[in-house]
Amino acid sequence: MSNKKISVLVGSLREDSFNKKIATEVMKLASPNLELEILEIGQLIYYNEDLDQGNPPQEWVQFRKKIKNSDGFLFFTPEYNRGIPAVLKNAIDVASRPYGKNSWVGKPGAVVSVSVSALGAFGANHLLRQSMVFVDVPMMQQPEAYIGNAQSLFDKEGHLVKDTKTFLQDFIKAYESWVNKF
Repeated sequence: MSNKKISVLVGSLREDSFNKKIATEVMKLASPNLELEILEIGQLIYYNEDLDQGNPPQEWVQFRKKIKNSDGFLFFTPEYNRGIPAVLKNAIDVASRPYGKNSWVGKPGAVVSVSVSALGAFGANHLLRQSMVFVDVPMMQQPEAYIGNAQSLFDKEGHLVKDTKTFLQDFIKAYESWVNKF
């Protein structure tokens, strides 16, 4: 089977983001058959249809190309006010436009939601899935990944605790199987 190019989108821009830490750990645990790359989304100008007329911002053009050239997507999201971060929703909107030129279409995705609360960003996880239905990204249904109490998942040296590492290994193996169905 050929390698799959997977774009990783992290919805937290915070320097010491738990979502970015978990994404980085998942990338380390992935098989060499998955080429995982974090796509930066913080620099994307907010979507405005007027800017798509004629000469769209270069950041949009580059981002859309990366999404279009991906074989699948992994999303890591915190929950802000029971929703997904604006920066993540903006990235979804930018790559799904202009109308009729959706770069996401038909490629498999999965979501990991990470939070310091016990709920593991459950609401954000499902809101993200809702947007993915509309842009035609089939989302892996099992295993679900709601990671709560993120502040307790790393030891004093910054290494992931064993139980979480095992869970994430199982998750990324399931994702690789999911991607290979497409």
